[in-house]
Amino acid sequence: MRLGVAMPAALAALAGGTFAWYSHTAALSQRAFEWGFVAALLVMVWRPRSGRWLLIGAWVFIGVQSEWGSRLPAGLSGEDITVEATVLTAQPLGNATRLLLSVDKCHSAVNSQARPSCSALSKVRITAYSDERFKPGEVWQMTLRLRPPSGFANPDTFNYAQWLWREGIHATGYLRQDPAPVRLSPANTSLRQLALDFLAQQTIDERTKRWLAALTLGDSEQLTQDDWSLLNATGTTHLVVISGLHVGLVASFALLLARLAARLTTPTHWRMRTWPWWLAAVACVGYAALAGMAPPAMRAMVMTLIGLWVLSGRHAPGPWQAWWLALALVLIVDPLALWRPGMWLSFVAVAWLILIWQGRQRPKGVKGWCWALVRSQLLLAPLMAAAVLVAFGRVAPAAPLINLVAVPWVSSVMVPSALLGWLLSPIPGVGEALWWLFEQALGVFHLLLALAVQHWPLWEPDRPLTYPLAFALLLLSLCWGLPAVLPGLRLSATALVLALPWWSLPSSIPPNTLRVSVYDVGQGQLIELRSEHYRLLYDTGPRFRSGFMPLETLWSPGQRFDQVIVSHADNDHAGGIRALLADHRVRQWMAPAGEALPVSSHDCQRGQRWQRDGVNYRILWPPAGDNDFSANDRSCVLEVSVGEQRLLITGDVGTQVERRFLGEVERPVSVLVAGHHGSGTSSGIQFVRHAAPQHVIFSAGRGNAFQHPVDDVVRRFRQQGSCLWNTVHDGALRFWLNAAHPVQVETTRPLPGRRNQC
Repeated sequence: MRLGVAMPAALAALAGGTFAWYSHTAALSQRAFEWGFVAALLVMVWRPRSGRWLLIGAWVFIGVQSEWGSRLPAGLSGEDITVEATVLTAQPLGNATRLLLSVDKCHSAVNSQARPSCSALSKVRITAYSDERFKPGEVWQMTLRLRPPSGFANPDTFNYAQWLWREGIHATGYLRQDPAPVRLSPANTSLRQLALDFLAQQTIDERTKRWLAALTLGDSEQLTQDDWSLLNATGTTHLVVISGLHVGLVASFALLLARLAARLTTPTHWRMRTWPWWLAAVACVGYAALAGMAPPAMRAMVMTLIGLWVLSGRHAPGPWQAWWLALALVLIVDPLALWRPGMWLSFVAVAWLILIWQGRQRPKGVKGWCWALVRSQLLLAPLMAAAVLVAFGRVAPAAPLINLVAVPWVSSVMVPSALLGWLLSPIPGVGEALWWLFEQALGVFHLLLALAVQHWPLWEPDRPLTYPLAFALLLLSLCWGLPAVLPGLRLSATALVLALPWWSLPSSIPPNTLRVSVYDVGQGQLIELRSEHYRLLYDTGPRFRSGFMPLETLWSPGQRFDQVIVSHADNDHAGGIRALLADHRVRQWMAPAGEALPVSSHDCQRGQRWQRDGVNYRILWPPAGDNDFSANDRSCVLEVSVGEQRLLITGDVGTQVERRFLGEVERPVSVLVAGHHGSGTSSGIQFVRHAAPQHVIFSAGRGNAFQHPVDDVVRRFRQQGSCLWNTVHDGALRFWLNAAHPVQVETTRPLPGRRNQC
């Protein structure tokens, strides 16, 4: 059986991308990439059949590797860099603006031959705390302070660093106010920007403007967080992103008009005319370009062009050939799409539709098409729920039923009225009438989503349940979608899916054991202590100037905490309180007397003791009653012990306070969370020598302005033989206190040989 070209091309592209991913740590220069590509060309000339697959793989390999090579050099992290850049997007963010810039020229503000070059930098994401108004398309000269793409490393959370990489963003940072940014040229006139400006001038509801921009122009950044939350909770995000639905409708409408014109001009042989198909293809490409040629729009464009080619009758490949060809073209055009969940969700959906409809007759009549829609959606829903669950860790319970109504409503009413409104906007009153119709349809759609969320809110199952539930949903899809499956097996798969959410998972923490997690929250502190039936938080992490709180990303909403101890009211320790109040339940709060917090709390006082699940807790500081200590020096100091193993958390207390409770510190100290993030004001020599901790953890931020942990403190602990850990390098740290086993610290960013060193 001949494979053709589609499948080998796709497999070659997949192999090239996969090899690039696993070899990115190798020291491969740009010259090596170029020579490799030349070698692939020579092989193609010598052996064309095998050489073309090598050429495709080399193309994708070089495209992926070039992204690694374009990252900001580590030697320029935290340094001032002067750039000339074009504004790609400008998103308001409270009192700031989030900018995505395309860098045209770049050089270090401090001229030195010893500094690395930033000439490879092409796209950066920055925050501008400025009164300047930035518009897409403008060219600016500005001074930035950047760092290589990075993110917090916490277990089972969104990988921000990987998201930056797959979006082609090579550095993040902020705009420096001195020297002030200078606008070099205004935005060039573009059809998309003219359309956005025209839309902004219309006297229609602001919500309607947002959704028109997102649905027809691909400007989804105009949607608010509430809009996205509603879409995510109902599993209808795919209806808003420019996708096959929108591009396909534009191409179909253009084809319909063109074939009607061909029938009128050449009534005897209009079916033989090819120009209507070419016109539909041009409309497809033009609309994708108007939408910004974002990855979803580009994928939809490629798949729609293939569909037009197949339906035109000029070539009749099988559906799987078209699927493989679309996959190959998408990866060749955009190699980074290999790591975008959206691409795989769309291709998996199309593949499943091919499977469930292969060999079946084409639907006929309104009744036939309605049944086809219902069958497709019901069979597609569990498979997509499984894929979304694995990719994002959430399930929208209302998605199957909502999409049965939302898909035809959006595709048959909202998108056509929106697009016709643009097409007929030059005719006075007609465009406004169509957009009024769109506004009414949007109101119905929004009400439907709100009712669905009210009754079936978004569900984020416990992590141990994620993969069993995803497997059960996949099994459900296969049993009902594939032919010749026994009815008993189908009913069993359905019962399994219905029963799993109610299945009570046993506690993963054995009795008389404490699991401690020191999370990576930047320049701040957040520690979770969890035993079999008890959950305590020590501090809540920081709140950034933009309003972002790292605590928001750690757990799904609705968590319950028995106790939260806030060491003191500084932002890096108490900044996440509002996120806890908004999304979670806390049974009891504790904090030092006199701290101004947005929640009522019990006083944290020296001498307090309690026991839960065989774990002993003791407060060593501050003393009871009023005191005149600084906020740092009245931090709650917590000692936790299980048998002979002890954890000590000292907050931000200074060396003078350390001496005052030093006599109460029982030895040995298994793990110490270093005071004040490793500042020189804490971890005094006497304290370090007395405690002599086996492990020391520094909770600090990458490139922080205080240079925590300072060299003197690090040197003191090393002289005591302590094993040192830092959330900057190691990510979140987790260990277990159990009287029967020694402490072993687990990292989220494992470093080669680190465990052996400790």
